[in-house]
Amino acid sequence: MLIFVTILQVIVGVALAAMILFQSGKSRGLSGTIGGIADSYMSKAKAKTLDAKLAKYTKWVGAAFVILTLVINCMVAAGMAA
Repeated sequence: MLIFVTILQVIVGVALAAMILFQSGKSRGLSGTIGGIADSYMSKAKAKTLDAKLAKYTKWVGAAFVILTLVINCMVAAGMAA
């Protein structure tokens, strides 16, 4: 059982890393400061973009990673490592 949960955590960890790397950066530098007014108009449709979906799913996958880490920790503490 521990091996199955560990493999699942590795898969979730790789998916989490990939989701983080596919997201675009939040800092846009000087061009973001100058074009701030246009950016606020364009942000109305931001919730439907791929980047917004990736940000939402990253939170869920990150939570699953933390939960799996706690489960593995509890299994090892309970002596289920053998």
